[in-house]
Amino acid sequence: MDHATIVNFTWGAVANYIDPTLIIVVLACWALGFALKRTPNVPNWSIIYIVTAVAVVLAVGLLGFTTAAIIQGILCGALAVYGHQLVKQTSKGGGSNADHSNGQ
Repeated sequence: MDHATIVNFTWGAVANYIDPTLIIVVLACWALGFALKRTPNVPNWSIIYIVTAVAVVLAVGLLGFTTAAIIQGILCGALAVYGHQLVKQTSKGGGSNADHSNGQ
């Protein structure tokens, strides 16, 4: 099994754990991340934290304040960031990467 298959299986499994009513949270977080990426004064490193925090707040708002809702929010934020990266990396194609060309 190659790395891409393992990664796709893992994230597909994560998607199965997200409550179907929270798909809108994933989409909202994806849009939020997209907007934050284009906001000049927001550092890139902070985007994942902002998206995750918003996902948790939205999940808790929809499901109530429970441990499960917090976990659901974290999963929604993670899936939104992963989905964005998947689209971004797929659209780049097989271009060279400095880390890969150095054998790292």
